[in-house]
Amino acid sequence: MEASPDSSVRGVAEKETLGYREETAHEAAERGHTATDRYGRALVHIDPAAERKLRLKIDLMIVPTVSLLYLFCFIDRANIGNAKIAGFDKDLGLKGYDYNVVLSVFYVSYILFEIPSNIICKKVGPGWFIPTITLLFGICSIGTAFVHNRAQACGVRFVLGIFEAGMLPGIAYYMSRWYRRSELAFRLSLYIVMAPLAGAFGGLLASGILKLSHFGGLHTWRMIFAIEGIITCGLALISYATLTDRPATAKWLTAEERDMAIARVKAERVGTTEVLDKMDGPKLMKGIFCPVTIGTSLIFLLDNITVQGLAFFLPTIVRTIYPKNTVIFQQLRTVPPYIVGGFFTVLFPFLSWRFDRRQIFFIISAPFMMIGYIMFLASTDPQTRYGATFLITTGAFSFGALCNAQVSANVVTDTARASAIGTNVMFGNIGGLISTWAFLPFDGPNYHIGNGLNLATSSLILLLSIAMLFYMKWSNKARERKDVDAELAGKDDKSLSDLDWKHPSFRWRP
Repeated sequence: MEASPDSSVRGVAEKETLGYREETAHEAAERGHTATDRYGRALVHIDPAAERKLRLKIDLMIVPTVSLLYLFCFIDRANIGNAKIAGFDKDLGLKGYDYNVVLSVFYVSYILFEIPSNIICKKVGPGWFIPTITLLFGICSIGTAFVHNRAQACGVRFVLGIFEAGMLPGIAYYMSRWYRRSELAFRLSLYIVMAPLAGAFGGLLASGILKLSHFGGLHTWRMIFAIEGIITCGLALISYATLTDRPATAKWLTAEERDMAIARVKAERVGTTEVLDKMDGPKLMKGIFCPVTIGTSLIFLLDNITVQGLAFFLPTIVRTIYPKNTVIFQQLRTVPPYIVGGFFTVLFPFLSWRFDRRQIFFIISAPFMMIGYIMFLASTDPQTRYGATFLITTGAFSFGALCNAQVSANVVTDTARASAIGTNVMFGNIGGLISTWAFLPFDGPNYHIGNGLNLATSSLILLLSIAMLFYMKWSNKARERKDVDAELAGKDDKSLSDLDWKHPSFRWRP
């Protein structure tokens, strides 16, 4: 694209005086060309109308595939909650804390393989990596239909965790190759919304499957795992053909659109000469140990205690609210809270796109969760407690998109982005592991310990979010006082790239 035709003479003169000029999108897209100057100012102008058309085209080609894959990823993980109230624990002879153990085993492998999976995703390419792990965890879901004791269930869940570990961070990293920082949270929400929708759709699907008399030689809860696993495998095979690895290989874009897609992402990354950089240790460490990555990851950990706890225990909680109703009735009552949560999962990230802000929505979301758990603790009335689940899903589910977008927005290089997102999701799944022990058998039916724990975590989210906002504003003011030329003197391109968020022209993006 050409430079803006309405650029003023004064503006051009100022740019020449400061030693930089606007590049074409093709120049900015080329390997070895930087799309910003050393002060972090973009050197390329892209026509807004052309960019809107390109963004819509990317949305239509990228979002539907990853959304469907993540929907069944979450269903294959969380359908154990639906299986439990259909006889899973009784048929396997689970007693005491056995069910919690089965849930925990999944998170052990899920946590251990989080960062390695995203590193492999970068090396192999998301276009191959994401369909492959989808196929493998679909096979694991089918395998769960044939377990007969706790040991077998633990083994299958451990392997399921290995393959699902790369899904959430892999898709978030993949989409960061295509979108600007302000756009990313909303696009992430369009697939992360599949988590609450999986709770709703999973309940409906489980109810429908349980109405079947049998599926082959399988009955009751075994049918849930088998049928949902087969659907997952089918989607994985289709996605090999539909997922495009990166803008440079997108055959559905024209040459000009490919250049624009690369240039617009590159123009936000100060000091980078290529979108897909070579992996090295310093940049990996910058992503993991970025202050915003660590703070946001802690928030995601605390939030996931709620989110994953709902996935595994909401059917059980609903059963304690409506103990005299049928299993199918109980399954269906898990659907409405997830639908409401899904709406806010998209709404808050949409607003964050429009305002290019994420931290404020952390602060807005936490009180919904706090009020919901206060209602759980303060009342035993079934309708009040059921109403509380709507407030909890309203506040909890948007963090998946917002947290991953926040860590992505606050590092520079592609390598740092891969490790930052991997770290965020790893911490989140530590929260998932904790959630498996939040609602214990002896604590029912009111679950004071589980609800009290979640009230504490949502309160901490609010305090941490406010503290991080103040830190970023304080740090940005300190960076404005730095002498950029003096700090960058004598550094070559690799040294500049390795600076990442430590680059003096970099600013935190709250």
